[in-house]
Amino acid sequence: MSNKGLLIVISGPSGAGKGTLCKALISRNNKLKLSVSCTTRRPRNGEVEGINYFFVEQEKFKDMIEKDELLEYAQVYDNYYGTPRFFVDKNLNEGFDVILEIDIQGALKIKEKYPEAVFIFILPPSMEELKNRIKKRGSETEESFLKRFKCAFQEINYISKYNYVVTNDVIEEAVKKLESIIIAEKCRVDRIKQSDIFIQLQEGCLNE
Repeated sequence: MSNKGLLIVISGPSGAGKGTLCKALISRNNKLKLSVSCTTRRPRNGEVEGINYFFVEQEKFKDMIEKDELLEYAQVYDNYYGTPRFFVDKNLNEGFDVILEIDIQGALKIKEKYPEAVFIFILPPSMEELKNRIKKRGSETEESFLKRFKCAFQEINYISKYNYVVTNDVIEEAVKKLESIIIAEKCRVDRIKQSDIFIQLQEGCLNE
């Protein structure tokens, strides 16, 4: 069968628990990798090159934009952030499934270049629970809290752009659903070459 990995794009409102689910999913499967972004900001204490980010100068980042080496990018204040094509393609071709945890605008850009990717939207169990999760962080002012909550309502309108939706109520159950989606996607006929199917059948006959 084809050894190329799946590109799995995960989005959802702030507080839905995307990061927690991605970490749990990766910890259970050594064939999964989390995409590493490029950024022009300086490394913070404890951040490691190639693990947290690829740290590059602005001139290099702009050169990557010109050469179409980024699947998507955005400017946040004075710094740039983007998804490097080389990291994603390298790992997919090596047979790893790559998880890209990204905002909705970035996901839509990825969809233009990788329509065959798997797009999953993570929902909180309710808007009330989302409100509680954001408040529990204790790092939000009233103004920033209201802004995040309003943004969450707007983001949910984009669910139809995704292939799947998973409600993150119980983490273990949500992770199982994500694993089931990945398994199902790998069994899709349009992802499997006919020649691979015949080879598998022939090998089965030879082994009998």
